[in-house]
Amino acid sequence: MAIASAIQLLRHGETAAGQAFIGSSDVALTARGWQQMHSAVSDVTCDRIISSPLQRCAAFAETLAAARGVPVLYEPRWCELDFGAWEGRTAAELMQTEAAALQELWARPEAFVAPAGEAVAAFRRRVLAAWAEHGRADAGRTLVVTHGGVIRVLLAALYPDHYASIMHIDVPHGSVHALAGAAPAVERPA
Repeated sequence: MAIASAIQLLRHGETAAGQAFIGSSDVALTARGWQQMHSAVSDVTCDRIISSPLQRCAAFAETLAAARGVPVLYEPRWCELDFGAWEGRTAAELMQTEAAALQELWARPEAFVAPAGEAVAAFRRRVLAAWAEHGRADAGRTLVVTHGGVIRVLLAALYPDHYASIMHIDVPHGSVHALAGAAPAVERPA
C-alpha cells in the first residue's frame, strides 16, 4: 500500500545493540536493520528527508537521499532520549538492579529521569520544538528518519484520543507512521 501522507515517520531498523537501551549511543544498524528500512520505504514518496544525526538513522537517510535525489537535513532534536547510566543495558539487566526505577518508567514515563540521563519531560519539549519547526504539511512530502521514543512522543501529542501513554504505543523497528487526518496510519514491517 502506498503512503501518501505529507509527513511520514520512519523508525530505524534493528541495531547491533540488540535489546539494550541506546538512546544517545551511536550504534550501527545490522544487515537486517538495513533491510527493514529499505522494505519500509519502498512505497514512500518524499521530497525531503529529515534525520536524527545518529548513525542508525543518518546512514540510511544519506543512502536514501542519494538514491532518490532529495535533500537530507540532520535534526539533533529528533535524537532518542538519553538514557544516561542505562545506556547499553537491557531491561532484563535493569530488573536485577534497578527494578523500581524501571517500573516507574513504564508506569509514569512523563515524570521519569534515568540516572544521569535526560528527563522525559525535557525530551518531549525538545521533540515538540522540532515538530513546531519542521512539521508543517505545506513543506512538501517529508520523511523523518528517527527513533521509537521520538515517534511515541509525536503520536501521543498529535493524537491524544488514540494514545493514553507513550509507553503504550507500539513502534517496531522499520515501521512507518503516516501523520494525516484524525488518526495515524501505520505500516508495520513484514
